[in-house]
Amino acid sequence: MNSSFTVIGLSTGIIRPKDSIADRVIAAARQICGGFSEGDILVIAETAVATAEGNVITLASVTPSARAQELAAQYRMDPRIVEIVLAESDSVVGGIPGFLLCMKAGTLLPNAGVDASNAPPGCVTPLPASPDASASAIKASIERECSNARVGVIIADSRTHAMRLGCSGVAIGCAGIPSVIDDRGRNDLFGRKLEVTKRAVADNIASAAELVMGEADECTPAAIIRGLGLPIGDQTGIESIDADECLFMGILRNREGTLR
Repeated sequence: MNSSFTVIGLSTGIIRPKDSIADRVIAAARQICGGFSEGDILVIAETAVATAEGNVITLASVTPSARAQELAAQYRMDPRIVEIVLAESDSVVGGIPGFLLCMKAGTLLPNAGVDASNAPPGCVTPLPASPDASASAIKASIERECSNARVGVIIADSRTHAMRLGCSGVAIGCAGIPSVIDDRGRNDLFGRKLEVTKRAVADNIASAAELVMGEADECTPAAIIRGLGLPIGDQTGIESIDADECLFMGILRNREGTLR
């Protein structure tokens, strides 16, 4: 990878259901930076993707179950949101007031990714149904329209980290680049071979993009990372590990087990 690169925010206006994400980012890229170039990596917020795909739930349409009402009382949450979180999660492993800590598709995240931020009033947006497939479809559309440019695409979310204040970017869908680069076997500064180091490339790129995308009313749900020098290919997917290999999940399971 190159030692310097550029991060370019893409202002798209408000994304609505049935909008074409690819068309919106292509138009924004042409206006802001002359369009997509070979090797660009597009990072786009999961809420924008979910909204365009119609994955928006109106809270008034939700009837909470007894389990949702129980957890809502325990963690001071809207029981309708809890019901959606339960439907979206594989399991619930704990919580704090306002949030349930959930397992979903091999990752640990608050409220199973269900988010009211940047959703229409009275609505929430779950994560895209298949983030890798969404990333692949957006990649194909951009490359079809911009025939001189092969690109990578990352669907990004914001996450907190254990014992740290604030959020950073994390990749939940990826197409065209490896999500993780294995540095095992390389030498450190003193000639010792690295034995466990793997770089979460897609997560790091998502965090860089978050600096210009914003979480409020910026209407900048996407960014281009240009000049990084990662080879563009056909690979898709985010690499994850089993819960038994995860430090945080191991501790949680030993102390509490699952709530669901």
